[in-house]
Amino acid sequence: MPAIRILTEAQLRGVIDLDLGLVDAIDAAFRQLAAGGVVMPPVLSMHLEDVNGEVDIKTAHVPGLEGFAIKVSPGFFDNPRLGLPSTSGLMMVLSARTGQVQALLLDNGYLTDLRTAAAGAVAARALARADAATACILGAGVQARLQLRALALVRPLARAVVWARDPARAAAMATEASAQLGLPVRPEADARTAVAQADIVVTTTPATAPILRADWLRPGQHVTAMGADQPGKTEVDPALFARASYVPDRLSQARAMGELRAAIAAGAVAPDAAFPELGAVLSGTAPGRRDPQAITFADLTGTGVQDTAIATLALARAGSAGTVIDS
Repeated sequence: MPAIRILTEAQLRGVIDLDLGLVDAIDAAFRQLAAGGVVMPPVLSMHLEDVNGEVDIKTAHVPGLEGFAIKVSPGFFDNPRLGLPSTSGLMMVLSARTGQVQALLLDNGYLTDLRTAAAGAVAARALARADAATACILGAGVQARLQLRALALVRPLARAVVWARDPARAAAMATEASAQLGLPVRPEADARTAVAQADIVVTTTPATAPILRADWLRPGQHVTAMGADQPGKTEVDPALFARASYVPDRLSQARAMGELRAAIAAGAVAPDAAFPELGAVLSGTAPGRRDPQAITFADLTGTGVQDTAIATLALARAGSAGTVIDS
């Protein structure tokens, strides 16, 4: 039996971070998804309403890669009150040829956080104006911080604003991000005012009712929504579909759990409406931003192909690091 590699969160943090190499790997994964041949089943999702929690299981086999990842991703959103992070989890990497377990990545959600942020960078690089210089982040958690870092990798950010339901958290994030990125980041108490200042707007919350209204947006802006990764979640006013060029990461998945699901439920979009996926935009087989005055809207529900991509990259960068056990 082959040996199994085990990498802890600390070891993974030492070998992989949010950088352009990761952004390019996630970009390539979306292109492969659009090209066909990727096997990616629907997300297995379980909602634990009584504890404000959820568990998602995602996977994808990408032709040409030696292994594929199966990810278990819990999100328990009352955990901060207990002094615990909201997210945790792990990834298993199996051989694409034999099905044998190759590695266990005990990342506690770190890899998921990174690949989600990298997808935000991919979407902005494909859809936001090349001269976009101001970002608005709605939310002030881990993903909010990472999304801002990701944008700074792909667009010439000069400033940013942060809004959150908890003004203290928005202020803390603004202070931290200013020091980390070397650009002015300030909190904004009013969400509409924050959105009005931005070229790129990113929503990063587990909201179940819209926090971004369609009539707040102006021509030329780009929106990335990444919080609606389960049925029942929504961050964006369904009326935005009538104003924006909409691009999901995976159309079938967005119909089931993304902002598209909420828009269909509200009667704003037909259930069978077709939209080009992000991978098709990246590969040039579908249009993205048609002109500088367009409003573009990416809906990132999180795909298994991203998990296989980051797991593969993490193992490659880790080299021989980690504990090895004979199975």
